[in-house]
Amino acid sequence: MKYILLVITLFISAVQVPAAVYDVKNYGAKGDGVQIDSDAINKAIEAASANGGGTVFLPAGTYLSYSIRMKDNITLYLDAGSVLLAAYPEKDRGYDAAEENEHNKYQDFGHSHWMNSLIWGIGLSDISIEGRGRIDGRGLTREESRLAGVGNKAISLKLCKNVTIKDVQMVNCGHFALLATGVDNMTITNVWVDTNRDGFDIDCCRNVRISDCSVNSPWDDAIVLKSSFALGFFRDTENITITNCYVSGYDKGSVLAGTFERKEPQAPDHGYVTGRIKMGTESSGGFKNISISNCVFENCRGLALESVDGGSLEDIVISNITMRDIVNSPIFLRLGARLRSPKGTPVGKMARITLSNINVYNADSRYASIISGIPDNYIEDVVLDNIRIVYKGGGTEADAKLTPPENEAVYPEPWMFGTIPASGFFIRHARNIEMNNVQVSFLSPDFRPSLWLSDVDGCRLFNYRAKVQNGVEPYINSNVTGFEMNMSSISE
Repeated sequence: MKYILLVITLFISAVQVPAAVYDVKNYGAKGDGVQIDSDAINKAIEAASANGGGTVFLPAGTYLSYSIRMKDNITLYLDAGSVLLAAYPEKDRGYDAAEENEHNKYQDFGHSHWMNSLIWGIGLSDISIEGRGRIDGRGLTREESRLAGVGNKAISLKLCKNVTIKDVQMVNCGHFALLATGVDNMTITNVWVDTNRDGFDIDCCRNVRISDCSVNSPWDDAIVLKSSFALGFFRDTENITITNCYVSGYDKGSVLAGTFERKEPQAPDHGYVTGRIKMGTESSGGFKNISISNCVFENCRGLALESVDGGSLEDIVISNITMRDIVNSPIFLRLGARLRSPKGTPVGKMARITLSNINVYNADSRYASIISGIPDNYIEDVVLDNIRIVYKGGGTEADAKLTPPENEAVYPEPWMFGTIPASGFFIRHARNIEMNNVQVSFLSPDFRPSLWLSDVDGCRLFNYRAKVQNGVEPYINSNVTGFEMNMSSISE
């Protein structure tokens, strides 16, 4: 009898009891797009929290809101047909005030504050934002974010764990669609973002999985890994997987609308559209154990790996990437010395990076592909395998005579060097670079050498194929040791 009772008890304990559902309309929300509903939504969250957690449910409707404050064990569920709409601040009401942060000087304002957001949580566990509804950040902004009552992020999370964001659509998201700082164990899946500034900012986070997402962000980065000093201490971003994602720089709103327009002016930094996957530029901490695979870039900047504030970028694997209509360097690796970090922070390092199975078509030729450290601080142990790049071409003989400046402390973007004197790859201050099965071609003639190498210790080319015009040197070497070129073809 005791055995039977034990079995029954174990069976009952194993059965998952569904969490209670808290309909926000039962707490005063109207969902009419006129009444401010954030007070009612927060009441529903508080009620669920008081009972140990549950699902806060937004049925179809438009919920005009200011700051929504998440709690432990809460699922915020946006049903199909529901819109959580960020309201414009008014004279006597608006979003929660940005909290104080004495470390603000080490990163942009937006990275240093979390409470001035549409949805925010600090120090939480086991939270989820999901459903087939839409988050519309119409009332959010980046430009006036320092003013009281102004919100500048759609979702911001700090020092949280066990987080899920899935299935929702996000548009017009202010400075960030998502700012996650110091968040561990986070899954982002099947999320559609169409905004004009950053999509996902993953900052000082561990164990993050981003999959099956579409992020269009013409004026800023689509998916960007960072490691700022916003928490007041160094913390690596590590154990990150990004897979099966699409990133682009089309006009805001046009990807979700299915029109894919290119009519808006270029990004504020005058580098044309952005919309890429990047590591950096906030890089006080490091980046370790990162995998990016099976992603598509379109009408945007290329892949960028950057460490300029002292952090180390190590053990990175990027594979199965296709790019089309790339507006700057398709591959950009930069180790620099901006050092926007606490005094005494040394220059970081970049090492053990593998890029494979990358196909690029119609890339801007001015900047080639760049691997550039700084004097006495090398980028090390980089493998490029099975890479095909089709550039626009158009480089001149005068371009081939240029010597790019070092610009050690400059914000890292490919144009920091001006037009590159190489048509394929510019490699400087690097050690142990290996290229296997790399092919470079052009849509129009280019009169620069394919390779420009300076201060390189160890560069091995196996089956490197490139088109070089008659009379043009195939490659330029300056202070290079350990250069090998086997089974390669550099010809007209």
